[in-house]
Amino acid sequence: MDVQTIEPCCAPVMQAALSAEEAEQLAAAFKLLADPIRLRLLSLIANAPDGEACVCDLTAPLDRSQPTISHHLTALTSAGLLEREQRGRWAYFRVAADRVEVLREALALR
Repeated sequence: MDVQTIEPCCAPVMQAALSAEEAEQLAAAFKLLADPIRLRLLSLIANAPDGEACVCDLTAPLDRSQPTISHHLTALTSAGLLEREQRGRWAYFRVAADRVEVLREALALR
């Protein structure tokens, strides 16, 4: 999957007409989040104690294998929605709040 990093790109959709490029950027980001596993991962990590979660703690709640979870985490990290920190043999993830805010603000009604 070709994942673009989510960057601040445009005025809120309901406030101004998007250019073709802006629409492409936002559509790619929302397409990435249109997967239920990715949405649940984002939610689980955002609501984890200390705001971070180890990949080892994410397989059971989603009833998926570690390689499947890692695939989805890589996509979210590549897009900039998650930050990854390696600690020994385990990777820990936290939500990149500023990048998630970009998507929230794109849909804001101002």
